[in-house]
Amino acid sequence: MERVDINSGIHRLKWRLPTLKIGLRTLKTAVGVSLSVMVSQLLHLQYFSSSGILTLLCIQKSRRKSIQAAVSRFFACILGMFFATGVFFIFGYFPYSFLILMLIFIPLCVRLRIQEGIASSSVIVMHVYMHKEASLAFFANEFLVILVGLGTALIINAYMPNIERQLNRCKDEVELLFQAQLQEIAAYLKDGNRPCDVKAMQRLSEVFKRAKSLVLLYNENHILGKDELYSPYFEKREQQYDALARMMPYVSRITVQMEQRERIGEFLLTLSNSLRQSGWSPGLHEDLCKIRQYHKLLPMPESRKEFEDRASLFVVANELELLLKAI
Repeated sequence: MERVDINSGIHRLKWRLPTLKIGLRTLKTAVGVSLSVMVSQLLHLQYFSSSGILTLLCIQKSRRKSIQAAVSRFFACILGMFFATGVFFIFGYFPYSFLILMLIFIPLCVRLRIQEGIASSSVIVMHVYMHKEASLAFFANEFLVILVGLGTALIINAYMPNIERQLNRCKDEVELLFQAQLQEIAAYLKDGNRPCDVKAMQRLSEVFKRAKSLVLLYNENHILGKDELYSPYFEKREQQYDALARMMPYVSRITVQMEQRERIGEFLLTLSNSLRQSGWSPGLHEDLCKIRQYHKLLPMPESRKEFEDRASLFVVANELELLLKAI
């Protein structure tokens, strides 16, 4: 009979258990819910636990989204409280009254563009149904429950980690990848015996996707209209990336060794070096114009292949001009 190794089975089981990751938003939600319930309880509010639900629903990824969520939920909760009071007063505190209430209330919230607060306001509507009495004290209690829940969420969500370091890292990575890809194209044009690698282009695409989400988050966290430091940079670099991407198929078609090809290769190398030293040099426009002027003075191509390669070089020069204009 084969012996079963229990310890080995337990060891394998441990490796299969998923690891729990607690992010900042999760931590803020946990702290916010606890604080809002505690404050509501200290104020001796009825239905104090609902403050925690409102806080839970209001903590968002950015300050701007959190404020938008709080405003939508506040007006939806106030509207729901008084609207439910009127419906239950007319039709009675019966389950079928919810049918009439929701058929009117939900489209009204959508029309007022506060549909984000429908779920939150439903909590307040349930309080109206369970309380079965409309009084000034009840309305004051519900108002404080809403205020504590949403206010706690806004206070907790006021803290956002600084992501400028990540954005600056993305900028540095973009510069290095641009430089690497330009050098790769230059090496291919100057020495046609080697293939043109596009790994830097693939990585650039990934960096731009990551940078876009970070820039959006950065802008949404600066609600006081702080200058957009990163959006113009990444938009400009993405335009230059598009020019490079359009250029690549034509670069790969060039196989005939000719002087025009080497001149553009030298220009790309100069472009890459200027990027490494102090950014894009203003003299690059003039250098490219000289190369294009030289191409116009050349005699007609002697073969079909040379004609096709010179046409591809012409397209490459056009894309390089667009790339420089995006600076």
